[in-house]
Amino acid sequence: MKIVRRDYIPDGPGSVKMVPEEADDLWLAYNLIATGDTVLAVTVRKVLRQAASGGRDAERVKLKLEIKVEAVDYDKEGSVLRIRGRNILENEHVKIGAFHTLEIELHRPFVLRKEVWDLLALDVLRQASDPSASADLAVVLMQEGLAHLFLIGKSVTITRSRIEASIPRKHGPAIAGYDKALNKFFDNVLTAFLKHIDFNVVRCAVIASPGFTRDQFHRHLLLEAERKQLRPIIENKSRIILVHTTSGYKHSLREVLDAPNVMNIIKDTKAAEEVRALKEFFNMLSNVRFYPKKFVQTLLVTDELFRSCDIATRQKYVNLVKSVKDSGGTALIFSSMHVSGEQLAQLTGIAAILRFPLPDLEDIEM
Repeated sequence: MKIVRRDYIPDGPGSVKMVPEEADDLWLAYNLIATGDTVLAVTVRKVLRQAASGGRDAERVKLKLEIKVEAVDYDKEGSVLRIRGRNILENEHVKIGAFHTLEIELHRPFVLRKEVWDLLALDVLRQASDPSASADLAVVLMQEGLAHLFLIGKSVTITRSRIEASIPRKHGPAIAGYDKALNKFFDNVLTAFLKHIDFNVVRCAVIASPGFTRDQFHRHLLLEAERKQLRPIIENKSRIILVHTTSGYKHSLREVLDAPNVMNIIKDTKAAEEVRALKEFFNMLSNVRFYPKKFVQTLLVTDELFRSCDIATRQKYVNLVKSVKDSGGTALIFSSMHVSGEQLAQLTGIAAILRFPLPDLEDIEM
């Protein structure tokens, strides 16, 4: 996210002008914008003009509107943020109080105004402007006849392609068609690989599967790259790594992120910190029943819990994060659109790692 201008008081009012530069930035903006905020942006609106014939003609006019937010929707696949509310900026084409939906797309600047820039909002803003927070992984998760291609950023996991094929059995009468069908399947996966993976953006591409499918596809990839002189693959083959998983479905992304060779590449990113914390929590889960805040070393919480329209509910979680940080702990806000955030959401969206084992928590006074 490009931050053009900041003009706010911590825990007070102010505005920030920003420009989303990648899909993750739109997701972070979605988490920043809350009901009651205002958003100023250039938009297009259909207006009616009096025609010479006496009738009315519809015309699309570009204008600047500021709306008071009533609802926000994030379209992950289309990379667009839709913000609905009432106009508060006087304009010859749009009355004050009229409803309008602003569409915020990549590279389109907007100004966000808040009455209170609280701890969470400032933390999200810091993440948005931190280029080192991105994981930038591409993952081809496959098994025979099925492949998914994912792009994993710092906040969003996007499914870019799904490839399916019917592969005959490797023995019996159908064996003659096995190699031909498998090569055609690999060609389709290779086409998706070239279309969606940009090595100027991603740190590495992971090919993951159960069995030997990843090795077979990797060989196919390199042979075709040499035969067709596919420079992006030839020049970046050292950045293509192989990982074992139990399936070719999305839930196996957790195994990819747990792999040591992947963690070594993303070790300095926000995504890696979250994956490590979540793994540690799962390892301790069987022993943890409930936790007093003062014993929390690391708080894990999904961003969904902060999007409540009820200000008191949002403030409750903001205060929880603040109390953990004030006591020397760490608070990690997981994106619910990221694979690690999806896993945490299955556990109510909030969890904690304690400073030390507490086997008799029920006996401790809060």
